[in-house]
Amino acid sequence: MATAALTVLAVPATADAAAVACGGGTSTGRVAVNGCISAQRGSAGRFPTREITAYIKARNTGNKGLNVAYEAYFRVVDGGHWEKLGSGRTYVRAGESVGPLEVGSSTRVCGPVKVEIRVHARADGAAWSGWSPAATRQCHT
Repeated sequence: MATAALTVLAVPATADAAAVACGGGTSTGRVAVNGCISAQRGSAGRFPTREITAYIKARNTGNKGLNVAYEAYFRVVDGGHWEKLGSGRTYVRAGESVGPLEVGSSTRVCGPVKVEIRVHARADGAAWSGWSPAATRQCHT
């Protein structure tokens, strides 16, 4: 699997807006996949939070439409374990792309840590793709 470049989120236009940043891609058969991440600002009382959301982009490089299943996982990089955020299915027409499609999210109290997501996908009857990661510092402004 190719090494994916990790992406830092851009500064949003409004205080509460979140930019979606995508990491490197992977593929399985005729489906190319990118994992994407956003970090929406919030608060729990006086504690700042971020809602970390995982997305997937999928592109069908073939000449027939495909049903594509996908999953997303989340972790805090330093010592965290992978937690499933969600899964889903979508239909991708021949030669077309979908996404970013939201797969799942997790609200975390801010800390000086890096968080990452990873997604993978598979077309009906195909093997799961490798993992496509994306990451951000949890509480960058």
